[in-house]
Amino acid sequence: MSIITYLKEVSTFKKILGPMFICLGLFSIAMLSILFGVIFSVIGLNLLSTEGSQINLHNNTYRNIKSIFGYKFGKWQPCPGFEYVSVFKTKENQTIRVITAEATFQSDIILLNLFYKGNKHITFYKTSDKVNAFETAEKFKSVFNIDILDATENEKRWL
Repeated sequence: MSIITYLKEVSTFKKILGPMFICLGLFSIAMLSILFGVIFSVIGLNLLSTEGSQINLHNNTYRNIKSIFGYKFGKWQPCPGFEYVSVFKTKENQTIRVITAEATFQSDIILLNLFYKGNKHITFYKTSDKVNAFETAEKFKSVFNIDILDATENEKRWL
């Protein structure tokens, strides 16, 4: 695996609303107004799009990406001089709102951030599997010759 991709998850609510707006847009283009059709279609596509990043371990380049329907867009850039990779556990919140009700769901996730120039970082990987997270961190370590900071427990430690 020479390209590692991280994409933010699209919520279920957006996955439902997005196609509805696209269908409404196509209907509007066919029956009502091209302007309204384009507006509804763009809103639907925006709801279905997500952001993230990719890193090519083979040629040491990365890009911030925008993804829709599996197509990824972004300009490849040379990787900055990464100093270390941080593996840390955090909680991810997903809020679902309906007219008068709201529910927030939390799940534990593990993120991998590559730090450079002091405190700047790029999130390159997200998983719920701790073993998988450290396997990926080891790849970053070997490719970029950097250390791993284990921040999954209360006490941080260098590996």
